[in-house]
Amino acid sequence: MPTGHVEIPALPVMIPLGVALMIVAALVLRRRGELTRGRLVSWWLAGWYAVAVLGATMLPLRLTWGPGAGEPELFRILVIPYVTMRVDDFVLNIFMMVPLAAALRVVFGVRDGRRVVLIGFLISLTIETTQLLMLLFLNGTRWADTNDLIANTLGAGLGWLALQRVSRRRRQTEPAVRS
Repeated sequence: MPTGHVEIPALPVMIPLGVALMIVAALVLRRRGELTRGRLVSWWLAGWYAVAVLGATMLPLRLTWGPGAGEPELFRILVIPYVTMRVDDFVLNIFMMVPLAAALRVVFGVRDGRRVVLIGFLISLTIETTQLLMLLFLNGTRWADTNDLIANTLGAGLGWLALQRVSRRRRQTEPAVRS
């Protein structure tokens, strides 16, 4: 079996994916009879947010396999939290997941903080597991890092708290409805 190599750049994946999600959002909302300008824009923003997370965590993608591929770069697997933490990456991972709560509320109606945190954790676990498998079996160039899992989960929780605070302020500043 010959050695294989593939490089997948970010933009040629992200742009068509984002446009496809915009089309799907419009079709789904239209089919449900829920197509309004505000709802469509919200869904589009949530879709582009998902594309941005994919781009930040998986792209560009470089994979190599076969007999001449070499050994996996095991130094890219960071299992022990905090000891090997890069503070700037940790903070960026927190901020990356803050918008998740708003996206989940707008698109799927998720309002419960525990569900937001659980979904954030599961998304992050999926990303880190995928990166780990690509490292081990396809000599990928991404990092599998428990610190990312912690930061992403924390970001989802902070996003939910921020959304709660904004919602509470909004309710307090709305004028009372007169009957």
